[in-house]
Amino acid sequence: MDKVVHFEIPADDLERAQKFYRSVFGWKMDAVPEMEYILIWTVPVDEKGMPAEPGAINGGMMKRQSPFNSPIITINVENIEDAMKNVKKMGGKMVREKMQVGDMGYAAYFKDTEGNIIGLWQKIG
Repeated sequence: MDKVVHFEIPADDLERAQKFYRSVFGWKMDAVPEMEYILIWTVPVDEKGMPAEPGAINGGMMKRQSPFNSPIITINVENIEDAMKNVKKMGGKMVREKMQVGDMGYAAYFKDTEGNIIGLWQKIG
């Protein structure tokens, strides 16, 4: 069974949104300027950068831009290409094809049959 491993929050004003989530929930944030992305830490991580608490997930924040207009959950899959084929076979549509994210893994985004955008993630290694 594939698990939800990440979330993303689009924002019109990244500084304002960071201030909101820090103040309301106490989350820590780290900017990744070259990706125009903010890493969100909802729980501490282990030496591999994975959440130290079972069942917990961390996330990210990016500038709101179509088609990423509302929060997104990301599902870890064993093989992202197989998952993309299954999405299409079952009536979903890819909105961003497979892309490498540093040396961490591969990401892709699809729209399900209900119009929701969901992320796919495959770890490298």
